[in-house]
Amino acid sequence: MRLNPSFFLLTCAVALGLAPAAQAEVSFSERPIRLIVPSSPGSGLDNLARTFAPSMGQALKQSVVVENLAGASNISGTRELVRAKPDGYTLELISSNHAVNPSLHKNLPYDSVKDITPISNLVTSPLVIAVPNTSPYKTLDELIAAARKEPKRLNYGSAGVGTALHLAGVLFEKRAGVQMTHIPYKGGNTIVNDLVSNQIQVAFLAVASVSEQIKGGMLRGLAVTSSKRSQILPDLPTLIEAGVTDYVYEPWLGMIAPANLPDDIRDKLQATVKDVFATAEVKDKLERLGFNIVVSDPQTFGKTIQKDIDESAALLK
Repeated sequence: MRLNPSFFLLTCAVALGLAPAAQAEVSFSERPIRLIVPSSPGSGLDNLARTFAPSMGQALKQSVVVENLAGASNISGTRELVRAKPDGYTLELISSNHAVNPSLHKNLPYDSVKDITPISNLVTSPLVIAVPNTSPYKTLDELIAAARKEPKRLNYGSAGVGTALHLAGVLFEKRAGVQMTHIPYKGGNTIVNDLVSNQIQVAFLAVASVSEQIKGGMLRGLAVTSSKRSQILPDLPTLIEAGVTDYVYEPWLGMIAPANLPDDIRDKLQATVKDVFATAEVKDKLERLGFNIVVSDPQTFGKTIQKDIDESAALLK
């Protein structure tokens, strides 16, 4: 009897224990997962991380430890990420600043596209144009009229040159046909304090960070930068509703890993994030913070990063 060669080889492989096994499911049993947040405690990225990290840990049956590595426009945290082993145990949350940094820093210690693995976009964080409660400007039209009458007299604060809060102001000047003076700060808390005390006249701030000050009467919101009204500040119009044509600016926050992360680990993390953000508990908490959930697949998030790198370069130029 003549044996089939393929059958003979397979039989030998089984006998020797060499037959291909079914692919093992990805697990994170080795050690806790490190989630880098490249900003200070209390920031939008930090609030996002601490909202979903416990649920993500439960889903993966492993602790997800949030680690704040603030500094240099989020560069310090990303530099730490790209040095890590691509095994899924080191992740980072990034914001739109990641797409702006290549235009601002010509000597970045990493490549913003090649040295990362996109996992998922997570949320967008709409901004609100805010003024002090004592401001004479009750509407966006009044603010624009004043800025046109006396160019550069009004100061607006941001968290630094090239940050989302700065680019929101640059885009506003362009679309509304006004000129204001940009005052860069090192952090968001100082901006809010100076705005409340009328040291600056205007600021573009995350809805999630100042909704309570607006509701409590410390600040006055004039409009939001998103395409739809905010769920937690529903009385405020969008800029388009307020008459500023073609203005939508929604900074995003997402998750990345080091480059060369195996596809099965990447997909496991993305699927877990998708499930966690669909739970009522996490969804309700994020919506109360003013975030809009936009969980995406890795490929779509990668395209978003590249698109924003290109658009930010054009806007800053």
